[in-house]
Amino acid sequence: MTALRTGPQFLRFLAVGAVGTAAHYALLILLVEAYGVWSVLASTCGFLLGAFVNYALSRLFVFETTRSHASSIPKFLFVAATGVALNAGAMALLVNGFQWPYLPSQVGVTGCLVGWHYAANRFWTFRAKT
Repeated sequence: MTALRTGPQFLRFLAVGAVGTAAHYALLILLVEAYGVWSVLASTCGFLLGAFVNYALSRLFVFETTRSHASSIPKFLFVAATGVALNAGAMALLVNGFQWPYLPSQVGVTGCLVGWHYAANRFWTFRAKT
């Protein structure tokens, strides 16, 4: 992919990610505020919801892949599992270790994971067959 096409693709990735992130944060806040769920567990649940949203939208609007679901779903799940582990670990450190509020912590963790998800999905999950 040329550099000229990478910029718009990354912008589409960010737009799709915003939808997935909105789902993630909505569930996170609902579980913590309405049900008193531990923020790290609530964040993990929200992350998983966001991952499902991101898979469908990324496949259609960001990477425009011709790969089959049988080929791309296991890869996406691996990337998501790595992301959820990083997310949970970082949230536990920030919220439990440093005693930071859960929402600002989540914003920081989300920002740190954007590059990982884009690179892993672009170059591995949805990479064009060669």
